[in-house]
Amino acid sequence: MAVHKLVLDAIDEDLFTLIAIHCTLEDYRLAYLLNKFLGITLTRSASDIDFQNGTLTYAIYEWEDCKQQTIWSLVSNVCKTEHYREGSTDSLFSVQEKTTKINHLIPEYKTVNYFLKIDNEFNLSKEKYILNRILKIPQVATAYTIESTQLKSKDHLIFS
Repeated sequence: MAVHKLVLDAIDEDLFTLIAIHCTLEDYRLAYLLNKFLGITLTRSASDIDFQNGTLTYAIYEWEDCKQQTIWSLVSNVCKTEHYREGSTDSLFSVQEKTTKINHLIPEYKTVNYFLKIDNEFNLSKEKYILNRILKIPQVATAYTIESTQLKSKDHLIFS
């Protein structure tokens, strides 16, 4: 009996540019400054990115550039959740302890505060221009591009 083998030569991967942004600003403030410095119009999405049935949510701002046919997404990498548990004390009254747990959208980049994902791969000069404009924002500590091949959890960057 003959064995038939199917080989997939070229699988189209999603082409995107991913920029990591380190800053301590609130998400709405960073979106405003990116709009101002890059000349884009990021707006808050109607719903956040939802993981684990609503227990983890990440804020997302999006803008669709119809001329370039690209979608720009600014997403928070940090989600803080608070949990209350009964404290074990030898007291007459029950004491609740509040603990805060920090979760990350992309766990391998825990120091990154925000990601700017652009759903179109730019040439190197356009990418450098965008990075230089972001680095001109005084509140941004640093920003750099991340290769999509370096990401273990790139599935978390699928927003639609």
